[in-house]
Amino acid sequence: MFASKRITGGAVAAALLTTTACVTNPETGEREFQTRTAIGAAVGAIAGYFGGDLIGGRRDRTEKIVGAGIGTIAGAAVGQYMDRQERELRRQTAGTGVVVERQGDELLLSMPAGITFPINSFQIQPQFYGTLNQVAQTLAAYPQTLIDVYGHTDPSGGDAINIPLSQNRAQSVANYLSQQGVNRARIATQGFGSSQPLPGNTNATEAERAANRRVEIRIVPATQGG
Repeated sequence: MFASKRITGGAVAAALLTTTACVTNPETGEREFQTRTAIGAAVGAIAGYFGGDLIGGRRDRTEKIVGAGIGTIAGAAVGQYMDRQERELRRQTAGTGVVVERQGDELLLSMPAGITFPINSFQIQPQFYGTLNQVAQTLAAYPQTLIDVYGHTDPSGGDAINIPLSQNRAQSVANYLSQQGVNRARIATQGFGSSQPLPGNTNATEAERAANRRVEIRIVPATQGG
């Protein structure tokens, strides 16, 4: 049974930094152990995203969805609204390689590029459609949120390739979500190329480069007052 709870970034970091974890490399399929340092770096990356602003600004984006007739959430209802959405997303993405993170009232879905796109391509792999369909179904069912889609790469090939590739991958995911019923007014995209590797990740190994090749979906409640 899922137990909804609010966990601060500090509490998550403190818990994770005391242990190690076994994870699956999305490129090789092999199980690997992460040290407390690696886990701490991942927590730092997540905290960094949650600490930033929405693409295009929170107030302008909120006004846009209000103009589209979607509306906003009253402050007292935000927590339960996001709890339910988190529960659905965790259930629908279990075992797919998609990671769902929560801090406060925001969610971050991280999708390794190895399961989402072929190498050097922004065409979504057909085998990932089912997972994206489930994600889109939940996002459409909880319309009072703003959605940022971020594309990231490793540095192989240089910025001339990676910046447009990351943007096109983010756009591909955004377009697909829209085609599945998610209101396009809620969605913004940004391609970062290789400029935002995970903290502590030097791209020195294939495992590190694979971790940096990812698409992320950030979900933020649209609250009254922007």
